[in-house]
Amino acid sequence: MFISYFDESGDDGYPKFSSELFVLTSVYMHYSKWKQNFEKVHQFRKQLKLSSGLKVNEEFHTKEFITDKDPYHGRFSPQARRQVLFDFFNLLPSLDIKIINVVIDKTNIKRPAYDVLKNALTYNVQRIENDLTFFGDAGKFMMITDEGRLGKMRDTVRKMQKINYIPSNFEYGKSYRKEIINLIEDPLPKNSNQSYFVQLADMLAFVVSLYAKRHLCPQSIDWGKRIKNVLQYNDEIELLEIAKPKLNLKASRYNKFGVVHYPK
Repeated sequence: MFISYFDESGDDGYPKFSSELFVLTSVYMHYSKWKQNFEKVHQFRKQLKLSSGLKVNEEFHTKEFITDKDPYHGRFSPQARRQVLFDFFNLLPSLDIKIINVVIDKTNIKRPAYDVLKNALTYNVQRIENDLTFFGDAGKFMMITDEGRLGKMRDTVRKMQKINYIPSNFEYGKSYRKEIINLIEDPLPKNSNQSYFVQLADMLAFVVSLYAKRHLCPQSIDWGKRIKNVLQYNDEIELLEIAKPKLNLKASRYNKFGVVHYPK
């Protein structure tokens, strides 16, 4: 069995929204690897406390950290914040995990009834299912997510287990049925401040959102002054190159980092 952790960057509102992009990231692993992954992250956090002052059990909420907002405000220099983010990414290759990133670009949506969260979740869960089908019964997986969108995520995956249409890669405008069969139980809640792995998903979603703003949107979207005080353009490329060994590159054959990007 596998365990998957989900978190997002941006809001899922549409047609009214506060962010042009919604990014949903999953971090998943075989249950037998959970303990060693946890110990590696925990040991890393101990070292990070010594090098940066970030407490071992302090939640790492990436956007607030990079933009110097509470509860981090005034505690870390811009250089220190950049270094901490790179330290986290340099941890990823040592973990026995896989990562899927889905970007919903609201500037490209043509239908007013488009359900941002439902589509992002469908694309992400479908790709976990595709990846784990090879394992047969051993490829069953469960979902763990922060509590904020739990109800809607539960309703969506229940429907996907009963009837699920996915777009064809070979015929434009065509789709075919492929129900989710490996997911067990409803998505389970876990507060992000109690889960290193939900925090890693949050971190990846944030960096993928920076990447998408510059490289996936029809017109480049500015990062904002607070972010550019810490990160330079192309830092997002360097970070994703570091994470690349753990990215599920088969999730999208159209992107070198496997980032799934809709609507087309």
